[in-house]
This record gives sequence, C-alpha cells and structure tokens, in this order.
Amino acid sequence: MAFEADGAAGAAFADAPAALRLTGITKHFGPLKANEDISLEVKRGEIIALLGENGAGKTTLMNILFGHYVADSGRVEVADGNGALRTLAPGSPAAALKAGVGMVHQHFALADNLSVLDNIMLGTERLLAPWQGKGEALDRLAELTEGTGLDVDLSARVADLSVGQRQRVEIIKALYRDARILIMDEPTAVLTPQEADGLFLTLRALAMDGLAVIFISHKLDEVMAISNRVAVLRHGHKVAEAETARTTKAELAEAMVGRPVAPARRGAAALGAVVLSLEDVSAPGVAGGPPLHDVSLEVRSGEVVGIAGISGNGQASLAALVSGLNRPDEGALDILGLSPAGGSPAALTRKGAGRIPEDRHREGVVGEFPIWANAILETRWTGDVQRGGFLRTARLRAETERLIATYDIRCPGPDGQTKLMSGGNMQKLILGRVLDREPRFILASQPTRGLDIGAVTYVHGALLAARSGGAGILLFSEDLEELLALSDRVAVIYRGRLTRAWPTDTLNMRLLGLMMAGETVEVEAGHAA
Repeated sequence: MAFEADGAAGAAFADAPAALRLTGITKHFGPLKANEDISLEVKRGEIIALLGENGAGKTTLMNILFGHYVADSGRVEVADGNGALRTLAPGSPAAALKAGVGMVHQHFALADNLSVLDNIMLGTERLLAPWQGKGEALDRLAELTEGTGLDVDLSARVADLSVGQRQRVEIIKALYRDARILIMDEPTAVLTPQEADGLFLTLRALAMDGLAVIFISHKLDEVMAISNRVAVLRHGHKVAEAETARTTKAELAEAMVGRPVAPARRGAAALGAVVLSLEDVSAPGVAGGPPLHDVSLEVRSGEVVGIAGISGNGQASLAALVSGLNRPDEGALDILGLSPAGGSPAALTRKGAGRIPEDRHREGVVGEFPIWANAILETRWTGDVQRGGFLRTARLRAETERLIATYDIRCPGPDGQTKLMSGGNMQKLILGRVLDREPRFILASQPTRGLDIGAVTYVHGALLAARSGGAGILLFSEDLEELLALSDRVAVIYRGRLTRAWPTDTLNMRLLGLMMAGETVEVEAGHAA
C-alpha cells in the first residue's frame, strides 16, 4: 500500500481544531465483530470520506455516533460551540442532535404532503406550543440560505420537488438544527451528474464555513473529487487512512477488499437475433411512476442496452412491461417470440428470460426461506426438482452447494436463512440463479445498487460473461459510470418517454445528465459532443 494505516490529516487541517473524535470504538453482535477498536478524528472544516465493503462496519460506527447503538467500549467526543471536546452521552439520538450532529440519509426522511418550511421545522418545537414561530424561522432560514447558496422555495410541497431539491431540504434541515458535523450516506445515489456537481459546490462552501462532513460513498471518483481525507474499514477494523491527494482509486479499492481489484472490461459486441422488441408501446404506470408513451426499443443477442434516468421517470413501468407484469395499451411488444398475450412471467422464464429485480429484498428473495429454496424460485418444476409432487430436497441442496461454490456466495450453506445474508451475497444468489440457466435475455434492474466495489466488480464481470455467451441484456441503472462501462448502447427515459439508444462511444456523463433532466441535446455520430 502507498499510504499508512494511521496517517495524519492533511497539512491544511493539521492545526484545525477537532470537531469530532472517536476513540477505541468496539461493538460486537454476538460473535460478529462489527467495530473493533476504531479511532477516528474529523477536523473542523474537513470533508472525510468513509469507505468499506458492505458489512465492513460503516453503518454500525455511524449508528454509534448518532446514538442508535451503544458501543461496548470506547467513547465519542464532539466539540461544543466553543470548540471544546465533550463526551457524548451514549445511546441518545437527542443528545447527538443537541451536540450538533446531523445526518442526511440516502433515502430522504421528508413528509411529501407538507411544505418545505414545515418539514424543516418538524420536531424543533414543543408539541403543545400555542403557535408556530414561523416568522422567526423564516428570518433564520433567509440568513442560512443566503450564506450557503442552498436556495429552495420554502412554500413548495415536498412532493413537487426534484430529487436534488429534496436533498437541499435535508441539508437545510440539518443546518437549521445547528449541525456542526454532517454525515451524508450515499448522497449522490439518485442525482444527475449536474446535481452531484451542485452538491459538491455546496459541501465545499459549508466546509469553508467550518462544517465537518463525513461522506459515505462507494463511488471512488466522487471520493477523490470531494474529500480531503479518506478512512477505510474492513471487517470491522480501520485498515487505512490517508490524505486523498496522496492516494489513488486503485489503492483505495485494494484497501477496501484486501486484494487488487481489476474492473470488468467490455469487449466488442457479437450481435445476434433480436430478443426484445418494442415498437410505439404505451402502457400504464406502476409503482407511482408515469405511464409509458410511444416507447420503441430493440435488444439483440450479444449486447447490453442501458437505460439511464432519474428514479421515478418510468423505469419501473418499463421493467414491469418487459417482465410480463404489465401489459401495453397499444403498440407492438415481442420478447423471445412471445407477444404480451403469452408473455407471463412463467412463460418468459420457460422461454429463456432471466430477471434481476430492482429490490432484492422485496422482489428477489423470500427472506424467511432457506437459501436452497430461494435458489430454485425461478426453476422449471421438472423431475429434477420434484417427484410425485414432493420436492427432491437432497438434490436441491446439492445443486445449491454447487451454485454457492460457482458464484462465490458467502453464506452458512444451503439451509442458512436468506434474510441473514449480506446485500452483496444475496445479489450473488439472485445472479447465480439467473445465469446458471444460461438465459437468452436478461432484465437487470439496478444490479449493483448498494454494493461495495468488490461485489460490483463481480456482478459486472458476470453480466459481461453472459453477454459474451450470447445473452441480450437490458440494464437499468442510476449509476452512469456503470452504464457507460457495461452498455453497448444507452437510451434515456424521462417522464415515461424514451430516447433512441445511442452507441456508448457517442455519449458522456454530461450529455446523459442533460437528457436525464429533460433537455434535448445533439449527439454527434462517432464521438461524444
């Protein structure tokens, strides 16, 4: 490694006062060592990135800081208004908030039916107060937004705001509560590149005013762009810490997983027959998303076609249509030779279609089932699976053992409870269940959402191997780096309408971001405009 495990903060912060100090934090859940003697200091005005694989201990550490968990040993100290470090009372979120610790979660904690102002004030006044101090709040918010550039319409209903605007509301809400330390968990997961750039400008401005920021992300490009320092957790231990300018993405990835990580690379496409065809298709919306309007798309064997878009613009409606869970109102749809009338999920599976659903917990597995039962959920019920109406459990356990070994699924074994698996290993189970049947068409919806870099690299490699084997893949992802790395062509969905699918080498993140925001752009043939 090119950096020390206990390196000091960057020179620019060497003399800055500490905003937060964690000392010897240890937390065990039975035999699991979630955190083991972790010490970390964050300076006033510093942005530190906290990295680690799924299950590395990042969430546990932040829950201890925020008072949701009580550490077995160690202490948390937070600077007061005068800069003196004070020990934080353990197990008290109220004490953390009062001490100036704020947190912006990946999934926003806002009431959609209330105004921005009401959301910001929610929880800051006594329940039985005879009136709300909105006038005082407005004056204070005017000063806050003027000083930070976090401009938002306080009278607007949260349900009517864009994702980027909602994130600004979450940050304002934390600052309104006098946050001096801001924890941000995967803050750009649902933002366009332009919105992410705006967020970074805001964070830098806030840091210059003294705010300390803990930035949790799996996107190493963002970590390199925004942080002053990085700390890496692995298996509950802090294994590396360095100034961001003195390390590289490759070194950080290796520190996270404990071995060198080589990104999967897409070779030239060998196109075959059409496996998915939509022509001027309109269909009802699902999951609160917009209906589809005149959607045309084609996926051929041996290629990956990516769908970019901000969450909620019709991706769920299109995925449901292609999965056989939704039917078109008009237009022509063909999946592996099946029309909508015969394209039930079971018929599509029999024909050679595979599905990696967006929500692995709700749609991908039944958490209470043993792992072997989830491994056969989409298997044809032939004599290999059952005989005389009874499951051949010994055979199924043996097949699941083979799946576990083939796809490197870390679990207790076929009889383990599925809900106790980590997100990455649960995704590997779903991936193995799909790919083991050598499908001709794969619908992959957000296949790496929430996964660490090691699991992401594994999933990418498996999908590209399926493509090389002749599968046609329709890939939905809100990670533009992922789309550009895996896709041969990319289309953008906006409010239920789909652009044409452009060759990847004619696109870049800026163009995709503009199209995701609904702007019409010119794409020049042969290179990105």
